[in-house]
Amino acid sequence: MNFSIPRRELLRRSALGVGSIALGGLLRGDGFASENPLLAHGGHFPGRAKRVIHFFLNGGPSHVDTFDPKPALAKYEGKPLANTLTTERKTGAAFPSPFQFRPYGQSGIEVSELFAQTARHIDDIAVIRSMQAQVPNHEPSLMLMNCGDSVQARPSVGAWTLYGLGTENQNLPGFIAMCPGGMPIKDNENWQSAFLPGAFQGTYVDSKHEELGKLVENIEHPQINSTDQRRQLDLLARWNARHREARLDTRLDARIHSYELAFRMQSEASDAFDISKEPAHIRALYGEGVHGRQTLIARRLLERGVRYVQLWHGAGQPWDNHNDIEKNHRKLAGELDGPIAALLTDLKQRGLFDETLVLWGGEFGRTPTVELSSAGKPQMGRDHNHWGFSLWLAGGGVNAGSIYGATDDFGFQA
Repeated sequence: MNFSIPRRELLRRSALGVGSIALGGLLRGDGFASENPLLAHGGHFPGRAKRVIHFFLNGGPSHVDTFDPKPALAKYEGKPLANTLTTERKTGAAFPSPFQFRPYGQSGIEVSELFAQTARHIDDIAVIRSMQAQVPNHEPSLMLMNCGDSVQARPSVGAWTLYGLGTENQNLPGFIAMCPGGMPIKDNENWQSAFLPGAFQGTYVDSKHEELGKLVENIEHPQINSTDQRRQLDLLARWNARHREARLDTRLDARIHSYELAFRMQSEASDAFDISKEPAHIRALYGEGVHGRQTLIARRLLERGVRYVQLWHGAGQPWDNHNDIEKNHRKLAGELDGPIAALLTDLKQRGLFDETLVLWGGEFGRTPTVELSSAGKPQMGRDHNHWGFSLWLAGGGVNAGSIYGATDDFGFQA
């Protein structure tokens, strides 16, 4: 038979329209084994959590302004703190938090006014106040937090989760990273698979868009309908069956498997990312902003069997507030507090909370001292602090309503 279209060209054409979500996460044929590596399994030691949603506050939120109150800073306001710890820049005197803390729930854990809505769920949350990074720089700290190593390329926590448990939905990526407006620092290295097959790498989605066609690009083929696409894939299968007779190569089976999966995603992704299908009261619960929208999408993805969803605050490092931390942290927390509280409420109402691990945090904390300009003038912000910071966990069988670890009286070191 004389084929008028080369097989390689037909492969390329078939890919046009599976959506960037598929191209980013699924069309890595070299990383697939001939058998599906993403099939769900219970793992060697089945745990309570079946899925993860990870709020990543890239840039580094201040622990002493959110979940680690330090009243001693008010006593020493304007005075230098007696310690030998250094950060990336020279900092000034003690800088008490401009935000009010108060105890919440039966546990009495103190939380800043910045996260007052989230704080109503504090009895479901375990706060860790003894986190540390290795250096006060974004890039290595991001790698350490996401991949467990600040130097060598290693799989991200989402990739390991997917590798260990597989996915419950073969029509969607098992690991999705959403970041509105662009990439964080280190780009897709934050959700890399490293030496694991590419099937386990996170799939990036720019969640700034409301329109489905922009949120999931090329979800429909621009030139042919689904019937013709099905015919193309069937033809490819016949060609490749002939090709395999002479050249046994599991990578070929893997590549075709990825195209089949991407084809199936066209209808599944359209449904999963379409929050207009949610009742009005649920959309109102999460709010109309981009963070409410992406958090609601994340819940829909988890419901449909996606194993790990990571929600970044925005492109670059929005929480890196070296200047005017009162204004900037208030704005950023205001964007996030309501959606987080909505998610915790919604997961409980749907019976998903106990099987979902919710994680909140950044790559490091911020100093309890004030940031100084090059001329030595206070900037009313805080520098990076890798010596001690906080994150919290909820759901998934955590020790709820508890505090683990502590920083010193000023919040400088864990």
